[in-house]
Amino acid sequence: MDNFCMMQFFEWNVPDDGGHWERLAAQCKALATAGIGAVWIPPCTKGGEPGSVGYDVYDLYDLGEFNQKGSVRTKYGTKAALRQAVQAAHAAGIKVIADVVLNHKASADATERFRVVEVDPNDRNRVISEPFDIEGWTRFSFPGRGDQYSPFQWHFFHFSAVDRDELSKRSGIFKIIGDHKDWAQTVDEEKGNFDYLMSADIDYHHPDVVAEIQQWAIWLIQTLELDGFRMDAVKHISQHFVKSLIDYIRANLSRDFFVVGEYWNADEERLNRFINESDQEIQLFDVALHYHLAEASHQGRAYDMTQLFLGTLVATNPFRAVTFVDNHDSQPGESLESWVSAWFKPIAYALILLMRDGLPCLFYGDYYGINGGEAGKRDLIDPLLHARMHLAYGEQTSYFDHPNVVGLIRHGDGQHPFSGLALIASTGDDGTKYMRFDPSRAGAVFHDLLGHCDEHITLDAQGGAMFTVKAGTVSVWADVQWHSPHAG
Repeated sequence: MDNFCMMQFFEWNVPDDGGHWERLAAQCKALATAGIGAVWIPPCTKGGEPGSVGYDVYDLYDLGEFNQKGSVRTKYGTKAALRQAVQAAHAAGIKVIADVVLNHKASADATERFRVVEVDPNDRNRVISEPFDIEGWTRFSFPGRGDQYSPFQWHFFHFSAVDRDELSKRSGIFKIIGDHKDWAQTVDEEKGNFDYLMSADIDYHHPDVVAEIQQWAIWLIQTLELDGFRMDAVKHISQHFVKSLIDYIRANLSRDFFVVGEYWNADEERLNRFINESDQEIQLFDVALHYHLAEASHQGRAYDMTQLFLGTLVATNPFRAVTFVDNHDSQPGESLESWVSAWFKPIAYALILLMRDGLPCLFYGDYYGINGGEAGKRDLIDPLLHARMHLAYGEQTSYFDHPNVVGLIRHGDGQHPFSGLALIASTGDDGTKYMRFDPSRAGAVFHDLLGHCDEHITLDAQGGAMFTVKAGTVSVWADVQWHSPHAG
């Protein structure tokens, strides 16, 4: 598919009805027609309770097949329905990217007794106790699955830390003592060392753990015929392990395999360091751009739009940047809430979908709506997706030269008839901006695909024109000879 675009096909509050995989299968043809080339699906492994979103991962091998933690199905459905959804996606020409959670395990089957030291939650390198014994939730025996797919069972020595002591009935960060036990050093430096995030933290110094996760990764990819991974919380996982796992996967597959990591840090220098040190093809989500979009949406005309892309991953490393407006963590009420205001969403999506750089990711909650919250904006986003698929080609000239009225030109190419477009957005009043295509397009007539401006604009002898935009909106100007599926 030209101008590949990914969609995150879930939000935090999708119904706990076991029907999500069926919803995906039913939408695949429409998504492909709209211009979606890949779907990022939620964690499909069994979590700690029937309604688990999946980030409290319990059993990596249970895809909704075994009666464990209160149900056979996951929140999203059964393994059989998941396989059918993947097949439907592939039949529609859509790749499937699975969300994998490899930082921790939760909802253990039993406690074990072992020795720890407690560390300062704000500086994990600072020990605040003498060694002592605790009862921690580290025994994973998977009684509902048994040895099917893998006989591996987890014990305390497979983890680096836990957050609960059942002997004293209190919470904290308890670092496990043992041979070769220490925090991973190639993790984010926040809190001194951000190896520990939650629950029972997996220790990737342990060779048996590494071998088990490698085996599981290949099993999952082959079982579901996956096209890629979205790796959760990579800032908390040994970077050496992340690199070795991706190397192992690609060495054992005879096809391309896409990997995007969630490294939640707004410092693009830190993201680039992770990419460079990984020494392989891995994408990262552009967290800095997300925060800039959120800030612009909250400040309105007070935000200087000339600074929107300053210090973003897409500006410094465009081939490794996955751009996004919002996701399940940034949506209202969630742990990283930083929601982009509704009025600004069309501007934000026009930018990430139509600019040359970055791989854009569309959020389910923005497209279909948030269950119990904001309505979807499918009618606003579909024209942008179609413009991306048919028109957003060729070189780009940027006009980010005004604090409120900004724009860009995509010059088009020879492979897509009438391709090229002019994007202009205003975070203040009605605005105009002179922008120029090539002189070869002199005399071409353009109209606003989004319908905010009614007039037609004719390009001058230099291929330029004064393009217009209404206050607080975005307009996408295209050659009238190209017929948009959403025109009129």
